Amino acid sequence: MYRYNHHDQALIEQRVAQFRDQVRRRLSGELSEDDFKPLRLRNGLYLQRHAYMLRVAVPYGVLSSRQLRMLAHIARAYDRGFGHFTTRQNIQFNWPALERVPDILGELARVQMHAIQTSGNCVRNITSDPLAGVAADEIEDPRPHCEALRQWSTLHPEFAWLPRKFKIAVTGAIADRAATQLHDIGLRLTRTEGGDVGFRVLVGGGMGRTPVIGKTLREFLPKRHLLSYVEAILRIYNLQGRRDNLHKARIKILVNKLGINKFRELVEAEWSHIKDGSLMLTNRRIEDLAAHFHRPPYADVGEQPVRDSTWMLDTRFATWYKHNTEGHRHSGYRIVHVSLKAPGVPPGDMTAAQMDVLADLADRYSFGEIRTTHEQNLVLADVAEEDLPSLWRALQLGALATPNIGTLSDMICCPGLDFCALANAGSIPIAERINRKFHDLDRLYDLGEIKLKMSGCMNACGHHHVGHIGILGVDKHGKEWYQFTLGGSADDAAQLGERIGPAVPKQRVVDVLERILNVYIDHRLDGERFLGTVRRIGITPFREHVYANHSESKNRSQRMAALAG
Repeated sequence: MYRYNHHDQALIEQRVAQFRDQVRRRLSGELSEDDFKPLRLRNGLYLQRHAYMLRVAVPYGVLSSRQLRMLAHIARAYDRGFGHFTTRQNIQFNWPALERVPDILGELARVQMHAIQTSGNCVRNITSDPLAGVAADEIEDPRPHCEALRQWSTLHPEFAWLPRKFKIAVTGAIADRAATQLHDIGLRLTRTEGGDVGFRVLVGGGMGRTPVIGKTLREFLPKRHLLSYVEAILRIYNLQGRRDNLHKARIKILVNKLGINKFRELVEAEWSHIKDGSLMLTNRRIEDLAAHFHRPPYADVGEQPVRDSTWMLDTRFATWYKHNTEGHRHSGYRIVHVSLKAPGVPPGDMTAAQMDVLADLADRYSFGEIRTTHEQNLVLADVAEEDLPSLWRALQLGALATPNIGTLSDMICCPGLDFCALANAGSIPIAERINRKFHDLDRLYDLGEIKLKMSGCMNACGHHHVGHIGILGVDKHGKEWYQFTLGGSADDAAQLGERIGPAVPKQRVVDVLERILNVYIDHRLDGERFLGTVRRIGITPFREHVYANHSESKNRSQRMAALAG
């Protein structure tokens, strides 16, 4: 993973000192909240419903064991003993006291971490494939390019006050595990027939109030031009993006207004002036960045598949192996998904004790590295097959071995009304109700892969638009109601879900989910997954089953009440 040089470290420490003085002036009354707000946002500090929230950057989702231990320390010493991993591969602390935030940032700086640009109208944390460097379908490791983008975008003076927040995702694999089509800029490494590797550039994707699938801006961009081309895109957006309407300020609105061809024409014209300038990434620069992401010293263990061992006679281990591990590009190793979706736990939450446990296990079994995912889980990317039984036992003790990856209970869920000042409805209580109803693992396995994604408001932090089943909390006259969408996806065949009908009250959410799943069970073909069934039969059968009986029951109750009256 990337290690700071002395310039990086000096910049971060200087930033901590600046923010310490800004907090001092806020607490003394020298700065009003209006004056302080843009300063704190540039340092990842939000004011939520009950307290401040600090969002810490995890660039392209990579953590060292030392960094995870520091996060555990911060959770214990400055918060309430836990942190929340987000869909942007970051971590949030929900209860820090304002006067102690500079101390938190100072502690983070000691382990080469920060909270810069995790909020505000700037380029946010660069995200990537959590399986980068280990996936069998990878064309090239995207992380060196993510690091180039991180260095270029951090405190970029021209892009510190964009019309709206800006998100970039990069992948180097054939399968899109980074949701690149749902970002302001999506970058996909691709190889030409002649063997040259470069980027397919997507632009104008996003969720929120106006969900849009990104459009291809350039089919092939040589790697050396990455920074200049992204800068050209941002310059056009910065000049022409709207600033008069918060809800129409994202780049997707500009791209749709101009049309992709006109937007491309503007970008290419701007790029022509800067493409051969100082932003050029030389081969030497790319090699220097790539050197930080070299392959670990894998043991030559050969083929020692645990699946052929006596350990597979233990059905608990066999189940975990099947659902929470997958193949690795190096023989004798597997990728391990660590579920943060144990029953009774808010999705994405992790205690300080669990962080310490996983940091120790990463040192012992995965070269001291942990990955975060946009699905709010963690990954140990380099585990020798022979170590899987020992790792599984240790994960069990830490309540980190729930074998539910890819199932209904492996849901994405934003903090919702429990924490967020923008939320219209709760997400965490709904997740708890769903988990209580659908707790039987055998039933979950029978249902197969279902990506349930839930947001407490239209900002879509829970990615509900692209859930196989999406749930959106809305406010109706001060009450919490929920809309359902079906058929969404964030993978290669990215698609926005379709709303099945009117919102339902909080007490009906689990019942509606049950009805949706019953339609799937009744209509699925042998081996057909939920998403396949939805796309084959459409949403009409789901809509009819969800609302028909409920409407009849409601009408019957109204008739009975009228007769009684």
